[in-house]
Amino acid sequence: MQASFIARPLLAAVLAGSAIAAIAQDKVVLATNWRAQPGHGGFYQALADGTYKKFGLEVDIQQGGPQVNNRPMLPAGKVDFLMTGNMLMAFDNIKQKVPTVVVAAYFQKDPQAIIAHPGQGIEKFADLTKAKTVLLSKDGQISYWQWMKKAYGMRDEQVRPYNYSLSQFLADKQSVQQAYATSEPLAVEKQAGFKPVVLSLADAGWSTYGMVIETRQDLVKTKPDLVRRFVEASSIGHYNYLYGDRKAADALIRKMNPDISEDYIEKSLPILRDHIDVGDAVTLGIGAISDARMKDFHSKAVAAGLYKDGDFNYADAYTTQFVNRGTGLELRKAAAK
Repeated sequence: MQASFIARPLLAAVLAGSAIAAIAQDKVVLATNWRAQPGHGGFYQALADGTYKKFGLEVDIQQGGPQVNNRPMLPAGKVDFLMTGNMLMAFDNIKQKVPTVVVAAYFQKDPQAIIAHPGQGIEKFADLTKAKTVLLSKDGQISYWQWMKKAYGMRDEQVRPYNYSLSQFLADKQSVQQAYATSEPLAVEKQAGFKPVVLSLADAGWSTYGMVIETRQDLVKTKPDLVRRFVEASSIGHYNYLYGDRKAADALIRKMNPDISEDYIEKSLPILRDHIDVGDAVTLGIGAISDARMKDFHSKAVAAGLYKDGDFNYADAYTTQFVNRGTGLELRKAAAK
C-alpha cells in the first residue's frame, strides 16, 4: 500500500513532464509556393515521419496555388517560413526594404527550363535563337528572358504569351516553351508520347538557387535556434525523402493534392535528386548556400538590366548561418550502402 502511494506522485510527475514536453513544441507555419507535389517532398517527409517533432517543432504546411498569394503573409507575421522560386524575389524584398532573409536553398539547380520538339535543330541552349516562337509567361519575360537576351542573343519578337497549356507547343513543332523540370517534360511524354528536348537554364548559366526558404529578419535575430531547427529538420527530411522510405510523405502529398499520381512521383524522383543533391550540397549538405554563387547571380541579374548596381546590398538577402554544416550527409552514405 505504501509503495502504491509513493508510485502515484511519480506517475503524476511523469505525466506532467510529458505534458510539458508537448507544450514545448514550437508552432511554426511554412507556406509553399504551389500545391503539394514531390518537389516539396522533403518538408512533407519531415512532417510525416516525425522529424520536425524530434526537433521540437509543430509545423503547419500551408499550400500555395494559382489563386493563393502567400508572399505578403511572411512580413505580416502570418507565416514563419516561405518557400519561393528563386533569388530574384529575395533581391526584390531587400531592394524594397522588406525585412526578410533567405536561410536555405533546397534546389541547387533552378528547375526552370525551355523545352523544344526533337528533330527541329534545337539541341543546345544557344540554338534557341533559331526558334520561331518562344512561349513565355509574363514573369518569365521580365526575369530570365532578359538574361537570355543578354547572354545568348534572344529577341523579343520571338516571344508569345504562354497560356499554361501544352496545346500551343504541341500544335507547332517550331515552337519552344518555358517548363519546370518535373512538370511539362513529363506531361509532354504522357500526353504526346515523345520526350521533348529539355534545355536547363541552370546548365546554361542562370545561377540562381531554386526553392529557397525565406523567413523574417527579426526571427533570425530573436529565435535563431528555432530557425536552425527548422532548417536542419527540413534538410534531413529531404535526405529521407530522396533516399529513404517516403510512403507516408507521398500519402500526405496525395491527400493534400489528389491530382498527384504515384507514377508522377516515381518519375520525379531522379529529376529531384539531380537538382537538390548536387553541387555544394554534395559536401556541405542539402540546403547549402554559397557566397560566390550569390555574387555571381547578382552580377548576372545586374548585367541583364533587372537591377542597377548599387540598388541594394545583395548579401543582405541571405544568410549562411544555418546551412553548410553537413547536416544529413550520413543519411545519404547509409542509403548508398
